[in-house]
Amino acid sequence: MNSPNQPLPTFDEVLLCTPQTTAEQVGLFLRRCLIPCSGGEKIYTMLYADELSYDVSCRAEELFQHLQCYNSAYRLIILCNCEREHSYIPSVFSQYKVHVIPRRSSVSEIQQYLQHHYRVAQPSSSAASVFKDNMCVGIVLSKRAGMGK
Repeated sequence: MNSPNQPLPTFDEVLLCTPQTTAEQVGLFLRRCLIPCSGGEKIYTMLYADELSYDVSCRAEELFQHLQCYNSAYRLIILCNCEREHSYIPSVFSQYKVHVIPRRSSVSEIQQYLQHHYRVAQPSSSAASVFKDNMCVGIVLSKRAGMGK
């Protein structure tokens, strides 16, 4: 969101890790990231990699070490919870660690960004025709949690 012209990541660029994430899912993701192809200059992101099980983390590290020789120009971001920095993946990649404090955007900035990227050009029989300004996404805010949003 720092640049309004850059799109959001696509589904193949992001892996949301949980304790149930399998080694196969991580392996497919790392192959997309580390094996060069004509896919362009994508930035791959593993979210909550600290949540991976120990076995999956070990296998992911082994695969990463094996595949990184195929592509020296990969772009991989691994985001972890700073409270779990001693789990396997953050420890293995600690030499590359960068502490980041997220920049909070205002709701209006987020809405403008989404309007720029998610406006349906030709409203037809799309579900976007029922949303304000032909948008296919929106933000719902409430000061009270769990009130049926």
